[in-house]
Amino acid sequence: MKLSDVSKAWTLQEIAQLAKHRLPQTIWDYLVGGSETETTVIRNRRALETWAFRPRVCRDVSTVSVSGRFLGHDLRLPVVLPPIGSIQVFDPDGAATVARAAETFGSLQFVSSVARPDLDVVAAASSAPKVYQLYLVGDEAWMNDQIHRAIDAGYAGFCLTVDTQVPSRRERDLLKRWLIPSGSATIDFSHQARITWDLVARVKEAHDIPLILKGIATPEDAKLACDHGVDVIYVSNHGGRQLDCQVGTLETLPDIVAAVAGRSTVAFDGGVLRGTDVIKALILGADVVGAGRLYCLGLAAGGAAGVVRVLEILEQEIKTSLALLGVSSLADLDRSYLARDRPTGGGGGEDVLRRAFSHWGLERSTL
Repeated sequence: MKLSDVSKAWTLQEIAQLAKHRLPQTIWDYLVGGSETETTVIRNRRALETWAFRPRVCRDVSTVSVSGRFLGHDLRLPVVLPPIGSIQVFDPDGAATVARAAETFGSLQFVSSVARPDLDVVAAASSAPKVYQLYLVGDEAWMNDQIHRAIDAGYAGFCLTVDTQVPSRRERDLLKRWLIPSGSATIDFSHQARITWDLVARVKEAHDIPLILKGIATPEDAKLACDHGVDVIYVSNHGGRQLDCQVGTLETLPDIVAAVAGRSTVAFDGGVLRGTDVIKALILGADVVGAGRLYCLGLAAGGAAGVVRVLEILEQEIKTSLALLGVSSLADLDRSYLARDRPTGGGGGEDVLRRAFSHWGLERSTL
């Protein structure tokens, strides 16, 4: 098998290695890196590793159901494609390519306001459900206009990212004096820094579209979001790319779910690179799981076909793990299937990929 044929990949590791082979070092570092010491990147992965499975046996798992639902849309998996700023550096058609992959597989796409092409072009690219994610780089009137455009284009939800008050210090990029080619690294964040709960309340009151807050990291803020009528609490620390030295997102998830107490849907991301990661997040209370870096690896490796293949392999991993857990449906999962354990060691950036893909060093001769 020639590895460049991404549709024939058998493992997620093959796809990740192909992406590394194809990307310039600057863009590879942009994909895998985080802010400053990358401690948050490491903790996201370690948080996933601190939970171990407790399988049950002698149960009928001849058929296994792994479908999900989000914002009223049926999904082939309870896995969504999170917003990726400047996604066009991984594929010439950027978010439009992701839209086509989402339709092919049966997923939901978040479209970043700093992604290209424009939201209307992405909306027309496929019939897959989409959420528009906004960085507030204009005043409130500008924001309202963007939300109206998203509603008119048929987006299923509006997402306000709240953990990006200022640009972070991503030292992999700074050391090389590298700016994202799209210019998004130079965007004026002065309006983003002024986001308050009052603004959240005004958005909720003014617009008839489900409201998602992405970047919730504490139960205190999750409760405030619910109090303000937010429809989806998106638990995330931006993949370790904003505030360094944060708690891993899976560590925060159970307390946030308890604070939400069923008042809102809970989305989750942070370090998700395997099917077992998805299962752990669902057990701990997430309704849907995002896998941003993972699908970007597929996009870089093979465009829409690469994204679809990532999701297909992820589906296989989830089905296999559920069967070995003694579970025939995601709906049957509960905390009895998890126990605490100690994580293994390792570093950030590419080391995180090595932690998820333990055979990383076994490069294929056909690469």
